[in-house]
Amino acid sequence: MARKLLLEHINVPGINTFDVYRSKGGYAAVEKALKTLTPEEIVEEVKKSGLRGRGGAGFPTGMKWSFLAKPEGVARYLVCNGDESEPGTFKDRFLMTYIPHLLIEGMIVSSFALGANTSYIYLRGEMMPQIRILEKAIAEAKAKGFLGKNILGTGYDLELYVQPGGGAYICGEETALLESLEGKRGNPRIKPPFPAIAGLYGCPTVVNNVESIAAVVPIINDGGEEYAKIGIGRSTGTKLISAGGNLKRPGVYEIELGLSAEEFVYGDDYCQGIANGKRLKAVVAGGSSVPILPANLFLKTINNEARLMSYESLSDGGFATGTMLGSGGFIAYDEDQCIVRNTWNFARFYHHESCGQCSPCREGTGWMEKVLHRLEYGHGKMSDIDLLVDVSKKIEGNTICPLGDAAAWPVASAIRHFRDEFEWHVTSAYEATTRNYGLAHYADPLNAVVA
Repeated sequence: MARKLLLEHINVPGINTFDVYRSKGGYAAVEKALKTLTPEEIVEEVKKSGLRGRGGAGFPTGMKWSFLAKPEGVARYLVCNGDESEPGTFKDRFLMTYIPHLLIEGMIVSSFALGANTSYIYLRGEMMPQIRILEKAIAEAKAKGFLGKNILGTGYDLELYVQPGGGAYICGEETALLESLEGKRGNPRIKPPFPAIAGLYGCPTVVNNVESIAAVVPIINDGGEEYAKIGIGRSTGTKLISAGGNLKRPGVYEIELGLSAEEFVYGDDYCQGIANGKRLKAVVAGGSSVPILPANLFLKTINNEARLMSYESLSDGGFATGTMLGSGGFIAYDEDQCIVRNTWNFARFYHHESCGQCSPCREGTGWMEKVLHRLEYGHGKMSDIDLLVDVSKKIEGNTICPLGDAAAWPVASAIRHFRDEFEWHVTSAYEATTRNYGLAHYADPLNAVVA
């Protein structure tokens, strides 16, 4: 089993309370950071760790922090992005529910490193249980002197607030989140300027994912160089994976980056294979917005090398034969699942969640949903398949924010790898409307079990 940095104490009774969390070494990173390190030294440790953003983009966290403008007399802000609206992703909600003080501790250390005296945790409005849990944890930390004025007698002040949003996927994009946090409609901003220069209320701001901020705690406790020893290559540390779909044991797993894809799916310590004795047909490895892969290309690269759960290995082959680690929203499909229906379901989501600011996304997502609906319900034409590819190309790269890309990639990749299944929905329309469809050559032929 992989070394656990974030979920080591997740099963300890009462770990969601301050006293139990403290008894397990909690808030030691705050004491170390505020009493023995300078903000610059903390940023340097995060750089050394190689930590990359865990929300999907995978941008180096320390580098992002170093971009923060520091004009004299101007407030700076840290905003935690807990919106977590990506279909298939639930690891941040899990972390906030069961070990909220880890996030609070990460927020304190990160805010100190960035020179922020006011910070926010932004959550989806539907996450009311998590909002209450975090507010209780903040109150506990404040009562113990870890938040508020003159934290631990160091002279550092920090106020931390939980802010619910309105429940929009688009607010997972950092500038739309900031607009929402300011009380405006959650529309993405045109960049530049980037939030590091002009973010919340026009002030320098860093926006980081829940898991990214939580990972700062073990980095400060153990040192950036020690953290960097875990993982493989530029994919350092551990990663939380939200495993769902047709798996024997779905759930949230903390893996060391570099774990083989085969072991993650079939290993006894992880998902234990495909449910109900079925074979693996396809995988969405990093949330609904990343390209879908057939089982053979997920388990091995085009060069017949073992695929690893890392940023580099999953992207090996580009979008032609690879995918992305993304947010870690892992969805497994067995041989009976319909790729056309799944793609239509994703398209419905992106059409509904488009903010409507950019014409290619506003119109294109609706077109893709309608055409996929035609195909799924037996009214499609062969020309519709190429039409979908054409529309996806016209959306990709032509919008202010990545939602357009997120809508286009699943459609384009599904047709790239499963085109004959789309064609089957045209040539066998009646059959397509009466049963799910699976092509045997897409499924993992051996259903291999890791020894």
